[in-house]
Amino acid sequence: MDFFDSIIFCEVVAIYGLIMAIVFSAKLADVRTSDITTSEMYYKGFALFWAGLTTGLCNLICGITVGVSGSSAALADAQDSQLFVKVLVIEIFGSIIGLFGLIVGLLVSGKVA
Repeated sequence: MDFFDSIIFCEVVAIYGLIMAIVFSAKLADVRTSDITTSEMYYKGFALFWAGLTTGLCNLICGITVGVSGSSAALADAQDSQLFVKVLVIEIFGSIIGLFGLIVGLLVSGKVA
């Protein structure tokens, strides 16, 4: 059962990436249709770049963390079923790294108005 928890945490991180892709595509459509100066265009471009890079790196680290702790959780649960909740809490803390990346990415991309 613990193996499926790790898969669910990884799927949530993939959904974070889809959310950011939708936000970025909406922001790029606004940049293409508006009359802005070159400096504003550079600012918006760099803001979207760093928002995407931050979200992507946080989700990468989250995926590695959930993978390592999920593997350990499956082995620990096989040996002692009382460790399930303790290891699940560690997996949840690992998956929160991806959520923090999503929040920071949304805040940075929110500056592109």
